[in-house]
Amino acid sequence: MTGLPEGIAEILEQRPIRLGTRASPLAMAQARMTAAALRERWGLAEEQVELSPVVASGDRITDRPLADVGGKALWTRELDWSLGGGAIDLSVHSMKDVETVRPETFLIAAMLPRADVRDVLLGATSIEALPEGARFGTSSPRRAAQIRSMRPDITTVLFRGNVATRIGKLQAGEADATLLAAAGLDRLGETLDGMVSARLDSDTWLPAPSQGAVGIEVRSDDAPMRALVGGIDHAETSICVFAERALLLALGGNCHSAVAALARMDGDTVHLRAILYSEDGADEVGGETRFTGTDADAPARLAAELLARAPATITKLFDPG
Repeated sequence: MTGLPEGIAEILEQRPIRLGTRASPLAMAQARMTAAALRERWGLAEEQVELSPVVASGDRITDRPLADVGGKALWTRELDWSLGGGAIDLSVHSMKDVETVRPETFLIAAMLPRADVRDVLLGATSIEALPEGARFGTSSPRRAAQIRSMRPDITTVLFRGNVATRIGKLQAGEADATLLAAAGLDRLGETLDGMVSARLDSDTWLPAPSQGAVGIEVRSDDAPMRALVGGIDHAETSICVFAERALLLALGGNCHSAVAALARMDGDTVHLRAILYSEDGADEVGGETRFTGTDADAPARLAAELLARAPATITKLFDPG
């Protein structure tokens, strides 16, 4: 354990590093990945990093759209209480589920290497192959708008719950098709044996901002934990995800906003693409920009340009302030 950040050895003499996570199967898998990364980077023993799971409100409430019952805060609220109160040292989040504006008392200090950003279609080999008038299960405004922009004949039905729950609903016939994040399926080891499925090309089907990214959050004033977590940060992922989050912030999006966005590194340049949709998918406006990672204002310029070109059916879903 040589080379530990200042203050960490003293903490470990008293207790293990306490890693907060939601108790869902996918969140636990991501927390175990984070714990393993910390142990490997700093030479920590198994017992020196422990998981502290909580049941998030978003996991308890599965019969209503997230936007109707509190938005993305339902995924972070219980962990925020634990982190702010000192019961845990850090929180592990699916970045797709983290509010764009976070309390100043917390800091997203690191991200793991990003996984597959694509969506996986279950129930058909392509969007075009879905039957006429198919029922599409989702709780995502982005996915609902995207599918209806391509197939206006499709009807959306509410699908909430973890990966296994949504697969079970599909197999029970509650919908003809649904979409799941490839990253979640891969991290859970879901093979989808016997199910008709396809991974959708991210060039034509943009994912949600931050999809596939796992972030680690600490208290802003906790210098030892900031340094500890910073040791496992994947810089490329952080640059791209923070660009996508900066776009969302400038757009003034909320849980009703249908936004698809993806940033990728091309050498030293960030390539950021985004599409905004109306709720019914009938209208859309897209754009892209390339910039160096030091140009913090580039995502906001793209946001302003998109909103300037967007019709009222889209702009009404945003509040750029």
